[in-house]
Amino acid sequence: MNFFNQSMLAGIVSAFTVLSATAQVKTTEMNSHELSVLNQLSSPSVVVNMPVSQLLNAPGNEALRAFFFTPVTDPTALKGKKIAVLAADGFEEIELLGPVWYFRQLGAQVDIVAPKYNPAPERYGLMYPETAKTHIMAIQYLQPVGWIEFDRTADKIKVDDYDAVFIPGGAWNPDNLRYDKDVIKFIRDFNKSGKLIAAICHAPVVLASADILKGRKLTGYWNIQVDLKNAGGTVLDQPVVTDGNLITSRHPIDVAEFSRAVESWLIKK
Repeated sequence: MNFFNQSMLAGIVSAFTVLSATAQVKTTEMNSHELSVLNQLSSPSVVVNMPVSQLLNAPGNEALRAFFFTPVTDPTALKGKKIAVLAADGFEEIELLGPVWYFRQLGAQVDIVAPKYNPAPERYGLMYPETAKTHIMAIQYLQPVGWIEFDRTADKIKVDDYDAVFIPGGAWNPDNLRYDKDVIKFIRDFNKSGKLIAAICHAPVVLASADILKGRKLTGYWNIQVDLKNAGGTVLDQPVVTDGNLITSRHPIDVAEFSRAVESWLIKK
């Protein structure tokens, strides 16, 4: 993908080659009974995905396509603004890279902020590539597609560092974020400051975990709307909902309207 330089891609390929080789060695050490059981515990690795090109060229998404391919008119509109992107493994690719690209096109400084590296205990059986210490994993709906490097970790940032925070979706990413104490504390403190908090797709559940939704109007991915209601929010099924310092959207198809709403809010401040 053109978002990643060749050295990063080489590192990713190398990491997965090592992991695959390790897994292969362990598999060959199994006897026939163990292999039989393993085959019954496994499934084919065919998954549904959402390539960016497919999304932008899908019927009905002409406005979304135009948003990305029409040059911005004022590349200094957000000059001097600092935006933090809170994200972890499993973020929806277009929901992070799309707004980040747009805000940088407008002159904003954008930092990608991730939870500090905290691998699961060995007994969980998870295998982490070396890349995971400095990068977070992108997905396209259900399929992992690559890694991007983060700039800072959540335990090292302060409210005064930024003018706005936004959280991309992806079904896994918010689950990773809402469990992180540094992320939740930062969101609560940021909300108290009155500065902008923006979240798209599944990301509003992180705000529910931070307990800042009571009495607020918002939206989110259809599957989580009941969770947002249970957290005390009033859910509206529309592309963008702005309520004070909170901006939310539902889906990758709302990325353009979401990004413009953040731009408009920051320009007014």
